Amino acid sequence: MNTLSKLLSSGIISLTTALSPIASLAATPADTLVVANRIDDIITIDPAESFEFAGSDVSRNIYQKLVNFDPFNLDAGYQPEIAESWTVSSDGRSITFQIRDGLTFASGNPVTAEDVAFSLRRAVALEKTPSFILTQFGFSADNIKETITTDGNSVTITTDKRYATSFVLNCLTATIGGIVDMKTVMANEVNGDMGNEWLKTHSAGSGPYILSSWKPNESVVLTANPNYAGSAPAMARVVIRHVQESASQRLLLERGDIDVARNLNTEDIKGAREADGVIVEDELRGRLMYFALNQKHPDLAKPKVRQAMKYLVDYKGMESSFLDGQYVIHQNFLPRTFLGAVDANPFSLDIEKAKGLLAEAGVDSLELEVGVREAQERIEIAQSLQNTFAQAGIKLNITVGTAKQILGRYRARELDVYLGAWGPDYPDPNTNAATFAFNPDNSDAANATGILAWRNSWDTGGLTEKTAAAVVESDRNKRSEMYADIQAIFRDTSPFAIMFQRIEQTALRDNVENLLLGGATTAASYWTVTK
Repeated sequence: MNTLSKLLSSGIISLTTALSPIASLAATPADTLVVANRIDDIITIDPAESFEFAGSDVSRNIYQKLVNFDPFNLDAGYQPEIAESWTVSSDGRSITFQIRDGLTFASGNPVTAEDVAFSLRRAVALEKTPSFILTQFGFSADNIKETITTDGNSVTITTDKRYATSFVLNCLTATIGGIVDMKTVMANEVNGDMGNEWLKTHSAGSGPYILSSWKPNESVVLTANPNYAGSAPAMARVVIRHVQESASQRLLLERGDIDVARNLNTEDIKGAREADGVIVEDELRGRLMYFALNQKHPDLAKPKVRQAMKYLVDYKGMESSFLDGQYVIHQNFLPRTFLGAVDANPFSLDIEKAKGLLAEAGVDSLELEVGVREAQERIEIAQSLQNTFAQAGIKLNITVGTAKQILGRYRARELDVYLGAWGPDYPDPNTNAATFAFNPDNSDAANATGILAWRNSWDTGGLTEKTAAAVVESDRNKRSEMYADIQAIFRDTSPFAIMFQRIEQTALRDNVENLLLGGATTAASYWTVTK
């Protein structure tokens, strides 16, 4: 029986077995990393469609991009990866990438300029949720053959106007920038889907790993790519197991049945710090916790009601209790460490002020549904909001579901209130400005599900134009000031209550080294891990 078969037949993969009253299992194999993580948000592995946290981690380890991050030196920003070098035209609209020689897909096919052009065109043409990351540069299904072109072993992309080069390159580090094997993908095309259905559960990349299996709400298994051009990863396999409960993750970790627990609550983190053979690492991430108010609801569309609800949040109470050490108060859409980030946090729990604002808006009672993913800290936040909202006459009914269920309704503009998290797709301030404060077409027909302002039916009241102006500003200091101004208006007028920024506390066996989760700018790297 091979190592993976042993894992699949043991308690490492079967939570039922792992929690049964049997003797502790042996340590995980030396060449296998076993991670417990909530991965129920994954709906696809196709880089042109994947737009969720756990899916980004998987994609980061499967697909290479034109430019990407060195996980050991994130401060250096984007670096060449599939591209060996690039040049910018005199008018600033075209970037020509020279493709690196010697790269190979998992299939054995060489990575070519045609693969790169196909991947970017495909991502635009499929029009899946993250496609706006590329279409914001003027790419469309109608013009991609003229705006994304090849010449020998080079690829040129031409945008609709001049943008800061750093902005364009930062966008190419997003998951949607993953380069796929054109021949393999098109060999699996069905009914003109450009291989989308097949890539939901398979991979066709040139990264350190390939996807061996994905079982929704159960597990992801990655195996080393034998044709990877870099050094072979020390971990020949990575098993990511969906374990919902914090206590279960901690038990598995302390028993040695897993190597990493990524979703421990504050109490279990305290316990893990005292456990033999376990260490805890803290890392500031770019993820924000927020709630949003659907502007299709006539009362929630009232400015003073939106203001009132921001005073019905017990920010400090949550930060100092069940979120202790894992989230810090942050009320702005740009995470700390980003260009343009600000520290202004003007809202605090003030029931009487909220009541006054509601009265001025002519609202004395409300009953609302809040959708929340089945994750402990999010449910606890929802319960805290339920308590404080009730003190102002607002009944909050909590609907808990899987990430797929809740996100589906949120993207369809169906929920009164959504409580969840958002993380940047690339390390440029536009990544969040373009989703929280930008909405050029608020109609249902726009179906701009990747834009949070659209999901909440919010006409941004001038912030769309300010955001568009900031993204083409070449002066770094002036651009930073523009984002500070946008966020000041956003805090006061938007239907979003941004509450916290994530500090990820990861518990791991003390023999695990170089697990790099990506800071505030990118996703996890598993190929760097040694044991």
